[in-house]
Amino acid sequence: MEQVVTKLTEFAKDVLEGLSAVPKHIPSRYFYDEAGDKLFQKIMTLEEYYLTDAEFEILSTFGREIVQKYLDETFYLVELGAGDGLKTKLLLDEIFGSKRQFSYLPVDISQHALDSLMADLRNNYPDLKGHGISDDYFKALKRINGVGKQKVVMFLGSNIGNYTPDEAKEFLIELRNNLQVNDILLIGIDLKKDPEVIKRAYNDSEGVTREFNLNLLRRINRELGANFDIQNFEHLPVYDIDAGAAKSFLVSKEDQDVTINSIATTFSFQKNEKIGTEISQKYSLEEIASLTERTGFELQSNYLDKRGYFVDSVWKAV
Repeated sequence: MEQVVTKLTEFAKDVLEGLSAVPKHIPSRYFYDEAGDKLFQKIMTLEEYYLTDAEFEILSTFGREIVQKYLDETFYLVELGAGDGLKTKLLLDEIFGSKRQFSYLPVDISQHALDSLMADLRNNYPDLKGHGISDDYFKALKRINGVGKQKVVMFLGSNIGNYTPDEAKEFLIELRNNLQVNDILLIGIDLKKDPEVIKRAYNDSEGVTREFNLNLLRRINRELGANFDIQNFEHLPVYDIDAGAAKSFLVSKEDQDVTINSIATTFSFQKNEKIGTEISQKYSLEEIASLTERTGFELQSNYLDKRGYFVDSVWKAV
């Protein structure tokens, strides 16, 4: 690897660091450029990708109960990694129906996703108050002055699964440090289940998840001036049953060199060498209860879909 370091963007720094590491990896948050956003929206409609339907069922069934039991009359509704707002609308319907006063503050690294979300929501809810925040989650929470007003933080879609268990613990501790006592966290968590069900969710028959992963290399080519030959890499999804972790990799099909002009660096890849791109951690209900206790929260309720595939869990900051 040849390297000349100049002033770099955060994206370039993370790619440099990740591809210089052993084993190589690229943070999954960089999946979500405009093309990545569209591909993920398509993934969520796939029959094999059960997570979206399971959570939609939960919020359709229990949304009113969640609003009535856990939300104050006045509050901030903060959504981390908001996405397209499909499931958010289920709660917004219930909140508006309850006559509660709130401001909706979605947080996402993708400005494109936020712009699309807020435009869509304002068409559906003309009286909606709030605005999108394109920032790091914790920086965004620090910007929201919640003194005297409840924060209700939504972290849906199994986004917590993008962290290893140790990383999830540290993330949730930091999240708790940015909340006040009695603030609420509504968190979506994918549950351990039949391994074949999980494997199909990350290796769909249409190859959309494959394209979603390969788009990461296309983004590096476009934004950082790299020369990845997309045909020389393949998507490899695996499920580690013992660890409860679904993992995605991009695998080099041959010995090859790739140059990234913006960081003036050439990386060598051996045949069958892997680039880690994503982890999707699965939990048992017992592990969720333990995680809650170890991160400064108190478990209030677990809401499951009929098949027991997924849980939306309500935690209170203590």
